[in-house]
Amino acid sequence: MAEHYSSFQRGSMRWLLQRVTAVFLIGALAFHFVLLHFVNHAADITFAGTQARMSEIGYFTLMIVFLVTAAFHGLNGVYNALINMGLEGTKRKVVAAVLVVAGVLLVAQGTYVAVVMSGFL
Repeated sequence: MAEHYSSFQRGSMRWLLQRVTAVFLIGALAFHFVLLHFVNHAADITFAGTQARMSEIGYFTLMIVFLVTAAFHGLNGVYNALINMGLEGTKRKVVAAVLVVAGVLLVAQGTYVAVVMSGFL
């Protein structure tokens, strides 16, 4: 039988957060699909409708949390996949730094767009 290998140390905070964010993302994606594909059909989605949804504090908060969660989950997954492929030493530190900067920029840009769309600015 093949030996199990993962760069995640079982029980560590990154291991736990990867699983918690996965569960949250499944729920948030389900909400998204129901709201924007069944309640409101994709052809009926308009810019004004998006602004109206984003102006509701509950929806706005969910989208910001969704953004942060998805960014962390995705970048943490990429980082651990690269570690599993043998990334180590200085290259590992550089990749980690690049992914952190990319995550911060992604969340900053997404938050800016959400705030502008909401009309809170």
